Parts: sequence; structure tokens; C-alpha cells
Amino acid sequence: MATYVLVHGGGHGGWCYQRVARLLVAEGQTVYTPTLTGLGERAHLRSPAIDLDFHIADVVAVLEFEDLRDVVLVGHSYGGMVITGVADRVPDRIGDLVYLDAATPKNGESLVDVAGPMMNAARTFGRVENGIELVLFPDADANSVRYFGITDPEQAAWVNARLTPHPWACFEQPLRLENEAALWAIPQSHVICTSTIPTRDPELLARARSAGRLWEIDTGHDLMLTEPRAVADALLQIGARGR
Repeated sequence: MATYVLVHGGGHGGWCYQRVARLLVAEGQTVYTPTLTGLGERAHLRSPAIDLDFHIADVVAVLEFEDLRDVVLVGHSYGGMVITGVADRVPDRIGDLVYLDAATPKNGESLVDVAGPMMNAARTFGRVENGIELVLFPDADANSVRYFGITDPEQAAWVNARLTPHPWACFEQPLRLENEAALWAIPQSHVICTSTIPTRDPELLARARSAGRLWEIDTGHDLMLTEPRAVADALLQIGARGR
């Protein structure tokens, strides 16, 4: 059995993994779905101090206080920035890194560097509240979820009711890596959406495919919501391999 830590992306919270987590637990796996500070049910803790390093520290704390080891660490979207930083800080606790249609940054890159056009477009609809620049605001008509590839009206309304605006500083801060040899020695898997393939590094995908560590799901960006069974199956296969 494997232990999974599922890290969400921008504007989301641990709630987005409900269906995937249930499927994994039904198979006897152990699952943690932390919500990053300032988002989801922790939105009331939002402060000017929250940035990428803050969120990396959030997940490192989960691993350390729960004394988790050989973890399958999964990051969706912006969560790819977070899990890369976590693996750099505590590589001895990570068995596998899984990029779930996620950012795959290098040292010194921010999410703006990795996905500039999308992030800068999101910034144009942001605003400042209590001295904090925020982006990814949900809207009254649930149109914001279309970016995430959710087309079912009922599911769109459910997701839209739970999205929270995200501090821009998280997306602008460069990732700082200090232990790259240990980080990049950790096996990496990629579970991606067909629709985002044109935006991805073809060499990275080719390497993942040749290593048998690439899963492609024909759905939108929020694949853990739109195709939870396919995502859970991919994670189960990854977890069964061990390190």
C-alpha cells in the first residue's frame, strides 16, 4: 500500500481531490489532501506573507508532523511548483513525484515564467484586497471554471462555489532549489490532459513516455474532478511500482 499526498493548484483546495481520494482509500491506500494556507477552508488565514515558499513549507510540515516517508507526492497545476520545492527540501521523504497536468519548473523559474500568457491574462482580472494582490476570482455565473475544463453545469456550479482567489505573489516568486541532485534522483511521473499537450515540453514528455511514466487523459485541466477514476487508476499504478 502507498501513501499519497495530493497538492491542489491555484484557487482550489484539498476539496478538489474528494472523489480521487475516496477511490484510493477504497483500494486500501493512505491519502492526505492538505489545503494550502490562504485558500479553500483556510482562506481566512490569507496574509501578505503568503507566497510560494509559504506553500512549500505548508506541505513540508504535513510530511514532517505526520512522519510520512516514501510518499507519492502529487501536484496539480500550480501544485507542480509546490511539490518540486517540497522534494528539494525533504527528498528523503518522497518516493515518487507526480505532475498532474502541472507546472514542471526549473531552479529560478516562477509560474509566470513557466506559463506566462495564462498567468498574465489572469492578472488582468485580479484586484487588491487588504493590501494583497489576488487573482483567479470565481464569478457569479461560474464562467471561471471553463478555464479548468469543466463543462458540466452542475459540476461547474459546485466547483465555482468552492474556488477562492489566490495571492499573486505565489505565482510571481521564483522557485529556489538547493538540493537538486537529490531532487532529480526521485522518480517523476506525468499525468497530463490531451488538451494541454501543445503547451508542454516535448523532450520532457518523450523522456517520460520512454520510461513508462506518462499517462494521458482526454479531458480538461481539472482532470481530478472530471475524470477521477482515470486519475486514481494512474496513481495506483505509480504507487504500486514503489521507488
